[in-house]
Amino acid sequence: MPEHTYRDAGVDIDLEARAVRALIDKLTYRRTGAFSMLGEVGHFAGLIDCGPYVLALAVDGVGTKMLVADALQDWRTVGIDCVAMNVNDLYVMNLEPVAFVDYIATDSLSPEKMAQIGEGLNEGARQANMNIVGGETATLRGLVRGLDLAGTGLGVQKKGKVITGEAIVPGDVIVGVPSSGIHSNGLTLARKIVDECASYDTRLPNGKTLGEDLLTPTRIYAGVLKVTEGCTIHGMCHITGGGLLNLKRLSKYGFSITNPLEPPLIFEWLQEAGGIGTVEIYRTFNMGMGYAFIAPAGSVATIQSIFPDARVVGEVTEEPGVRLKGVEIR
Repeated sequence: MPEHTYRDAGVDIDLEARAVRALIDKLTYRRTGAFSMLGEVGHFAGLIDCGPYVLALAVDGVGTKMLVADALQDWRTVGIDCVAMNVNDLYVMNLEPVAFVDYIATDSLSPEKMAQIGEGLNEGARQANMNIVGGETATLRGLVRGLDLAGTGLGVQKKGKVITGEAIVPGDVIVGVPSSGIHSNGLTLARKIVDECASYDTRLPNGKTLGEDLLTPTRIYAGVLKVTEGCTIHGMCHITGGGLLNLKRLSKYGFSITNPLEPPLIFEWLQEAGGIGTVEIYRTFNMGMGYAFIAPAGSVATIQSIFPDARVVGEVTEEPGVRLKGVEIR
């Protein structure tokens, strides 16, 4: 059986990176006067100077996980995914989420579906302790097929407490925190494998069907703010689409993963059923590590006191790049 790849499923990570860079290269205008932008476009969240504070904006959506929800006719948890994908991007810079707006684009409206989506959005807001202050719903028949759910999160932090990864040095440890499953990335490839090799009703050894497992909502890492108050953290990473390659966004130094977290059963099934190679699967999915702290070794105990399921998975190296047990992920 030929190897299934994210590119063949329709998502080319390398092309996406080039396309995003082409877009960012055109975003040269900078506001004059108060409330200027801090840093550059392209980190996990964009920062705005507000005197002693920074405001931050992050935007993301649920992606093709919505198609799994449609197949199962169950939209109760996708709102959690939408909130999680945004607030986790704020946490990595030590930003506290305070407000959120959602955007729904659809070809037709269903009050029942909207109620279920609202249920998940509300639960996500509760977990992240933030307000949903508004949103927009657009019926775009002819442009959209089905329903696309996205949102924007607003975060705030004192300027001196923002964490960007600039403090990362070789010798820092990488502490991985488990994911709840596939989260909201790589679903294009996962759906292709399910469609070709099984069905959403196929039951895994853990008792869940593939559909149920794929719909497990993204973990919200709200404990991050307690960690950063209690110990030194040099950088953090939300492991999303691109898998371990996300670590390269933090530093010019390298990241060596020598003792990865055990992947949940869903990833084992996808790898075996889809014939996916190790490099491909670790550059596509989170593979069980949804979040990572980069910190001095002395901070590990504090991290584990707040995230008991976290553990050291590797360290920062002088040599650039990301390596999994010595094999480069690129």
